[in-house]
Amino acid sequence: MTGFLILAFLILVAGVVAVPLASRFGLGSVLGYLLAGMAISPLLGALRVDVEALQVFAEFGVVMMLFIIGLEIEPKRLWDMRGKLLGLGGGQVLLTTALIFGIGLLADNPWQTSLAIGMVLALSSTAIIVQTLTEKNLLRSEGGEASFSVLLVQDIAVIPILALIPLLALPELVGGGAGHAAEGAHGGLDLTEHMSGWLAAIVRIAAVAAVVAIGIYAIRPLFRYIAAANLRELFTAAALVVVIGIALLMSLVGLSPALGAFIAGVVLATSEYRHELESDINPFKGLLLGLFFITVGAGIDFALAAEVWQDVVFWAAVTIAAKFAVLLAVGWFYGLRRQALWLFALSLPQAGEFAFVLISFAVANAVFEQQMADLLLLIVALTMLATPLLFILYDKVIARALCEGEAREADVIEEENPVIIAGRGRVGGIVDRMLQAAGHSTTVIDYDSKQLEIVRKFGFRTYFGDATRPDLLASAGIHKAKLLVVALDEREQIDRLVQYAVKHYPDLHVTARAIDRNHVYELWAYGCRDVIRETYDSALRMGRSAFEALGMDRQQAQAATDAFEEMDRRSMPQVASLYRLDIPYHENEPLMEKVKELRSEWDPILREQMEYILKRGR
Repeated sequence: MTGFLILAFLILVAGVVAVPLASRFGLGSVLGYLLAGMAISPLLGALRVDVEALQVFAEFGVVMMLFIIGLEIEPKRLWDMRGKLLGLGGGQVLLTTALIFGIGLLADNPWQTSLAIGMVLALSSTAIIVQTLTEKNLLRSEGGEASFSVLLVQDIAVIPILALIPLLALPELVGGGAGHAAEGAHGGLDLTEHMSGWLAAIVRIAAVAAVVAIGIYAIRPLFRYIAAANLRELFTAAALVVVIGIALLMSLVGLSPALGAFIAGVVLATSEYRHELESDINPFKGLLLGLFFITVGAGIDFALAAEVWQDVVFWAAVTIAAKFAVLLAVGWFYGLRRQALWLFALSLPQAGEFAFVLISFAVANAVFEQQMADLLLLIVALTMLATPLLFILYDKVIARALCEGEAREADVIEEENPVIIAGRGRVGGIVDRMLQAAGHSTTVIDYDSKQLEIVRKFGFRTYFGDATRPDLLASAGIHKAKLLVVALDEREQIDRLVQYAVKHYPDLHVTARAIDRNHVYELWAYGCRDVIRETYDSALRMGRSAFEALGMDRQQAQAATDAFEEMDRRSMPQVASLYRLDIPYHENEPLMEKVKELRSEWDPILREQMEYILKRGR
């Protein structure tokens, strides 16, 4: 028990320390977990921890992740993705296998070994890619969907790869452990191991059909039965039973547990229990995925890596370059362009977590020796470690360069109006329409060229350009303007424009959009006195609706909302006057004391007003 507690404590501390540090430096959580695993690797060795066994357990996080993704994809959407699945996914797997097979032959490896290595390295890391794309909100983008389609096909491709590898056995290596093939592949029992090919195929198809049937006919009654007990922990237990049971069924017939979990998730995507299942599984998924990435980092053989690091770096670079070239070609042929193509190509060049299993399986089936397997394991680990760096390359260099490449010369502004609006999105567009409806002339500047083309089709005049540029503001006549409306989306741009306008045009009235309450204080500190929180009015309206839902009539609800708004607006300047730009607001003691003082002062008054409103309504 003590040993288990020490191990759990060590892993959790490593993750808690490393991941926030990695996120702060823009490296992402995945690289943080990998670095945490590398840091504690010597301690795990001293404790004689079986990292490979721990990794097999942690891989269940990938199963849970695919189940949750399936819950978010309805069958119709999956059918709509069939072109991507067959074209992108199938093309990537076949072409990558062929290219690495050719490279293996050039390196004087037997053709059987070269083909096995090609198939192993053709797969990418579902865990790393989906986790990273989800963190960056890119999974639903064009490039993200293309990447996910390839990953899904790769999970399916594991089945024929497992069938082909035993056929590639080298005669001179036969007898060195082929008897353990099934165990090396799956880490457990495969009921189809001794079946004929056609019978095994029928059994596997029947297993997939059983997963679909369970999702349609069994899970809903199960959760209705659980709901009758009205115990939250039973829902969590039932959710785990569903995922573990499906994974077990898939493993018993030699299929990927992650694939089975994904199919079950898709079947349940239209279920009324979808959100319940997702919320119950999510915490386990996150912890197990983190543990998986830690075990990958901890599993690196540093002694061997120090001896052959040049070979490891070279072949890892060759692997990434080869897969990158194939991904670019396949993505371009399929129609991906610009950001979508680069995101697709930079997401998937690494080897995947299933490579660890396939490499052991190939050794057990006499396809290559253990020395080759050890080198391949290091190559796979290094490509996985390089993946977060490729995403940083995409974020910091590629995406930014492409955005700048799309930029054109700013429009020449030939009019000087009393109102300048910076940004014509969800906020600036409405402000512009309101002012024009009242007869005011406006000059609208926006940097989104695609948005500009759309609004111009509807007859709205908008100038293209960066509204934070002093020369562009000068050409728009800011020195004569009465009002500047700052309705930009990015907080940094808002801050830059407000600071410039307040400093250089003190007589200009500046109305600025604030992202949140803290941003209000910051803009106040810059000197802006007309600050509008972007979600404030909608929040007030939701509060008013809540009052009505709880029994107030419309007049009472509006009066109660007005009372709260009056109190909030009167207290805001008092707090904002204590805001300091040099320290975080939650470390500003005078500000926090003022907030507490105002709450103790205003809450009783507000409560009395609410009681008066209710009594008056009666």
